[in-house]
Amino acid sequence: MIEPITISVELACSADHAFDTFTGKAKLWWPREHTVSADPNADIVLEPRLGGRLFERTSTGETHEWGEITTWEPKHRFCYTWHIHWDASDATDVEITFTDVGDAGSRVDIVHSGWERLGADGERWVHRNRAGWDGILPEFAAAAQSA
Repeated sequence: MIEPITISVELACSADHAFDTFTGKAKLWWPREHTVSADPNADIVLEPRLGGRLFERTSTGETHEWGEITTWEPKHRFCYTWHIHWDASDATDVEITFTDVGDAGSRVDIVHSGWERLGADGERWVHRNRAGWDGILPEFAAAAQSA
């Protein structure tokens, strides 16, 4: 078994606001270098429902599927499959929870697992995706705390 990526981020905003920023405003904070197209005008879409898709839509209308929502608990938790650079049948799993802590603060906990589905490439993808999380989370945190 390949150990999952586990990350926690403390924010100076409510869990509700963090959830809304992550799920509904990704176009504002998702770095374009973390997309398939690298299109600076791409729309980052998360369809807010069970079975909803995660994808990018380029400025020319081309779409690139990233995953599918597998759990949808608004304001608290959602889970999705992730296959931005590989076949959907080899998708990994992401669980993100949003918890209020202290005075007007929150914690976002991320568990990214299922790497063994990628076989011998699983370890390499763990490291690449850890770097990916390290690249997107500061942007998310800044967006969540700025409004």
